Amino acid sequence: MSDTDKVFAGSIPKIYDEYLVPLIFSVYAEDIARRVAARSPSVLLEIAAGTGAVTRAVAAALPRGIRYVATDLNEPMLAVAAQRQTDDDRITWRQADGMALPFGDAEFDVVCCQFGAMFFPDRVKAYGEVKRVLKPGGTFVFNVWDRIEDNVLAHEATVALAKLFPDDPPRFMIRTPHGYHDKAVIRTDLERAGFRDISIETRSEISRAPSAEYVAIALCQGTPLRSEIEARDAGKLQAATDIVAEALRARHGSGAIDGKIQAIVIEARP
Repeated sequence: MSDTDKVFAGSIPKIYDEYLVPLIFSVYAEDIARRVAARSPSVLLEIAAGTGAVTRAVAAALPRGIRYVATDLNEPMLAVAAQRQTDDDRITWRQADGMALPFGDAEFDVVCCQFGAMFFPDRVKAYGEVKRVLKPGGTFVFNVWDRIEDNVLAHEATVALAKLFPDDPPRFMIRTPHGYHDKAVIRTDLERAGFRDISIETRSEISRAPSAEYVAIALCQGTPLRSEIEARDAGKLQAATDIVAEALRARHGSGAIDGKIQAIVIEARP
């Protein structure tokens, strides 16, 4: 992982929330919400809440009287999340590092995390922190993206960008969002952190967008891929967006487009 892979700042959070959340995150947020609600938690922690896609879905699925702490490493992402969330006195927003959670032992019934584990520099350490803050019998619910070849639009965008930067293609999408998908590795990491009851499943969905341009903006400008493009040539962000849009149009047409997305969903208990 490069130093910029975890940086969601500048205009990225707003574009991420406006474009990327509806494109690929909302459907999996609803899945996480169903799983969390099935556990009937009284006190819930979310790690890597981003701009609040899961927070909104989970909050809508849970009753009054619960306590919900939503955290993220990036304060600009949390600012968007808090602004997007309707007033809800159940929710506390807090900047926090998933590898050093600022909470006491055995505080939470459930810990959830959507598409954040891929960004942890030391996943065993992060999972150990989750185990520490879980109450006895608590559950860790999280997901990660499957390999990029099973996520069609992201894969096609990555191939297109390699044509613009043939000598040094941007590989953020392969390296980080789609870089942690080996189920055996995930299970081993959880076991090393002290989890024993582990279920892992693959979940496929369809990503839909109104146009190829929409997808190109989402991926090239609403993720740390933007920083990777600008590091190669600060003046080529729009050219990169355009070449991705052109490639997607060539494969999917000039109107609304869709493509397979695939994630791995995990529920784990100590």
